[in-house]
Amino acid sequence: MQAAIPITREYTVPLAIFDLDNTLLGGDSDHSWGEFIVQNNIVDAQAYQAQNDRFFNDYLAGRLDIEIYLNFCLQLLAEHPQAQLDEWHGRFMAEMIEPIILPQALTLIDKHRQAGDTLMIITATNRFITGPIAARLGIDILLATECETAEGRYTGRTTDIPCFREGKVTRLERWLVENEESLDGSYFYSDSHNDLPLLSMVDHPVAVDPDDTLREHAQKHGWPVLSLRG
Repeated sequence: MQAAIPITREYTVPLAIFDLDNTLLGGDSDHSWGEFIVQNNIVDAQAYQAQNDRFFNDYLAGRLDIEIYLNFCLQLLAEHPQAQLDEWHGRFMAEMIEPIILPQALTLIDKHRQAGDTLMIITATNRFITGPIAARLGIDILLATECETAEGRYTGRTTDIPCFREGKVTRLERWLVENEESLDGSYFYSDSHNDLPLLSMVDHPVAVDPDDTLREHAQKHGWPVLSLRG
C-alpha cells in the first residue's frame, strides 16, 4: 500500500533528494543503456550483454566493484565522437527512458517543487547517461558519477569520487559546504540498500519500491515505504 508522505515546511529551504534508477524510473538507466547498445549492434552483443548482466546482478547483491564496472562501461564513450554519442543518446531517451518514466514520480517531484523545496538527483550512474534524464524530469541539480573529457572527447575514465554508496555521502557533503546548504528538513527517496548511508543522514528517509534489505530496514526503523508504480 502506498504511504502518504507529508511534506513539511522548515525555516530553511529543504532539499528533496531523489535516487534515479528504480526510484524515479521504473528501471535502471545504466543497465538500459547497455541493452540499447547491444540491441543496436554498437558493441559485441553476446560478450557485452553477459558482462552487463553480471555487473547489474552484483549491484543488486551489494557486491559491485564500482571501479571495475566504470572501466567497462565508459570505454565505449572514448571510442566514439561526441556527435555520434549524442545521436545514440537521443534515440536511447525515446526508446528506453520515456517508457519507464513513472507518472507518480513526476507527481512527487512536482509536489516538492510546489512546496518550494530544492530538487536534486543523486545517482551512481554516469553523467553522460543521466544528464539528459535529469533535464527531462525538470531537475537542475545532479550529482552523478563524472566522466573525464579531454579535447572535446571522453577519455573512458572517471573523474572525482564515484557517486556510489558512501561516495554519495561524500559528494553530497561537499556540495552542501560549497553551496552553504544543510540537510535540515531534507528528504531522500531511494529503492536500494546501497543508499542506506545517505538515507540514514536525512530527516525524512523514504524507501521507494524498495529491495528486500531496504524494506526490512525501513520497517524496523519506522521509515515510510512508498510505491510510485501504481
